[in-house]
Amino acid sequence: MRDTLLEIKNLKVIYSTDGKVVEAVNHIDLKIHKGEALGLIGETGAGKTTTALSILNLIPNPPGKIVEGEICYCGQNLLKLSQRDMRAVRGNKISMIFQDPMTALNPVMTVGDQIAEVIRLHQKMPRDEAYIKAQEMLETVGIPGNRLKDFPHQFSGGMKQRVVIAISLACNPELLIADEPTTALDVTIQEQVLDLMEKLQKEFNTSLLMITHDLGVVAEVCETVAIMYAGEIVEYGTIEQVYNDTKHPYTRGLFDSIPKFHEDVKRLKPIKGQMPNPANLPVGCNFADRCPDVMPRCRESEPVVIDVGENHLVKCYKYIGGGDQA
Repeated sequence: MRDTLLEIKNLKVIYSTDGKVVEAVNHIDLKIHKGEALGLIGETGAGKTTTALSILNLIPNPPGKIVEGEICYCGQNLLKLSQRDMRAVRGNKISMIFQDPMTALNPVMTVGDQIAEVIRLHQKMPRDEAYIKAQEMLETVGIPGNRLKDFPHQFSGGMKQRVVIAISLACNPELLIADEPTTALDVTIQEQVLDLMEKLQKEFNTSLLMITHDLGVVAEVCETVAIMYAGEIVEYGTIEQVYNDTKHPYTRGLFDSIPKFHEDVKRLKPIKGQMPNPANLPVGCNFADRCPDVMPRCRESEPVVIDVGENHLVKCYKYIGGGDQA
């Protein structure tokens, strides 16, 4: 067993707006081991980005608030740290690639200044040495070092994302959080960025939390996967367990909605209905209204997470009691 790098315990995050309480993340548990790549998959609004921001203690307050739980990094609860101590963790021990490289970079600073700033802040390097390191990082992500003095608007979308990756890896963090890092890129550039991230993760032995909608991206980059729905983890396991022995009806629905080139079908098979309003979650299972296997007890009380074998975890009444019967 690999050592646990980050452990999220019973995390609950809410947003209070217009007199309503939005339950964004509901009592989730998650572990990331040293050197592991974990994929976090779910629909828009499932709570993936909120989970990532919670790790870095960047939930905007107000309106957001972490009301329960622990986030333990190397055994230390990050939620108990002061802002000063937390700043020493962000970008140094834990880095994040934000969703849109267009807004992640400062338009009035050169890319060299932005990479060097992180290095000087956390590693206390002299200015000249920090710029040498910044040039090395640019070259590591496939950008010529002589572009150090260029501004973000002089780069393409894919190149901007490479710059963001260079900033994130500049201090050789132990955990890299990638929040849909290829969403704004075309398919060709997306493949290049994914290959680069996979290569650098192995080279630096960095743990990775990959947040995405794309099941294919997770299959390519990650070893384990957690499926998130309405602020909850509904299925967790290795890629082989979740992809080849899919258990939760929501996970099955995600796979069924993907086009299959070996089948001649005229229409895709979407998951019916919409995700519940997080400000008014239903009693019982959050997926009950959309579930093809729904049972009466699904609407009466919330199911518990059970292990269906070898740490393959599922939150579904269908498997409680040791049977697959509905």
